[in-house]
Amino acid sequence: MIPSIMTKEGSMQTPSHPSLLVDAIRAEVQARFASFEDLAHGWEHVQRVYYLAAYIAEQEHADLFVVTLAALLHDLGRTIRNHTSPHAERSALLADELLAPYQLSQEIQQAILHAILAHSYRKGVAPATLEARVLYDADRLDSLGASGILRWALSKGRRHAPQSKTYHPDDPFATQRSPDEKHYVLDEFFSKFLTLGEAMTTRTGRVLAQRRITFLQLYLQELQRELEEGNRGKASLEWWLTAS
Repeated sequence: MIPSIMTKEGSMQTPSHPSLLVDAIRAEVQARFASFEDLAHGWEHVQRVYYLAAYIAEQEHADLFVVTLAALLHDLGRTIRNHTSPHAERSALLADELLAPYQLSQEIQQAILHAILAHSYRKGVAPATLEARVLYDADRLDSLGASGILRWALSKGRRHAPQSKTYHPDDPFATQRSPDEKHYVLDEFFSKFLTLGEAMTTRTGRVLAQRRITFLQLYLQELQRELEEGNRGKASLEWWLTAS
């Protein structure tokens, strides 16, 4: 059961100097990511989500204070090594500790923690508030577009298995088979990224996602063109080797 994030008057009460608190948390989070090695989930990702979430919050009339703090803290749990719990849970625990000295109201603190817990792809906690939906969308948007391609390349470069291939040799774009991202890196486009538009929970998120998905589709079209050019070269080379 998610505690109510509303006061009796119907709106959350923001501290007297919210920008100072946000600046302090931002500096603390940035410092903790200073030696973090996973560039796909590092400070640059956090900062992009922070700005995206602020924009979506403004468009959707969400509580900007809750959204920005949740965005800054949403991946902090990834900085903990040798863990067994999901990163969203670790992030919420660390967020609770970092926010404790500021004596936020229970409503605001619970709103921030819920948004952090609900942002994860795999945790299974549904975003039950507008602020949680804003963060949920902002985090997914950073998996799309040019930023998403950069993160995808960085992530796969670190985690690939010895048997992995960049794409299926006979069907790179999974037109005649089911995507298999465990064996073919490119397949994550078809199993995940191109479907993220359907997962967006806000109107603004859906608009931004569609533009970024269009970019991904253009990227795939260019990749297809380049592979076809390579195949023509392969045919020419085979003919030359046979004729020689």
